[in-house]
Amino acid sequence: MALDTVITSPHRRTQSQSVFAPATLKRQYSTRVAGEFGSFSTLVQRHRFLLTALSLLAFLCIIYLYFAVTLGGSDTCSEFTGVQRASCQLQLAKASIAKGKLKVF
Repeated sequence: MALDTVITSPHRRTQSQSVFAPATLKRQYSTRVAGEFGSFSTLVQRHRFLLTALSLLAFLCIIYLYFAVTLGGSDTCSEFTGVQRASCQLQLAKASIAKGKLKVF
């Protein structure tokens, strides 16, 4: 038994309603992006805690690096070479172990 009428779906597109219509895609994309993300001030307000934590972390890292470079331990054995340097490092290691600090070279 053949059907004489053609069954059409309400979701079926006609030839003029193409999926790749450039004007409608561009318009839908721009409104979707604007709706999801909003303006720059909205992003800042939503992520204020994260931005504050990130800036505080960056500031603390800069302070740490400043003091690590300026107050870093100077190598007291740098002026020696060869056997003198080895004996100097050995003496420093013995002194640090005696104080209870283990120094790794």
